[in-house]
Amino acid sequence: MRTREHARGDKNISGLKIEMLRKERGLKQIDMLESLALQGVDMTSSGLSKIEGGHRGIYDFELLAIANILDISVDFLLGR
Repeated sequence: MRTREHARGDKNISGLKIEMLRKERGLKQIDMLESLALQGVDMTSSGLSKIEGGHRGIYDFELLAIANILDISVDFLLGR
């Protein structure tokens, strides 16, 4: 597993949780991207990496799709 080369950014508050949950569930980024595509969300591996690293904001429809894939609530990803 590669380590993150850059310090975490501050563009979102859910990226770290998304990354941790994805890894806990044994999903690779490609798995997440394929599941997102099935929900109509087009995202690149770079985009997902930037979200997880906090270097890109996340749209509400992306957050909802990711929550669905990870089987958790959007509230949990938002720290509520």
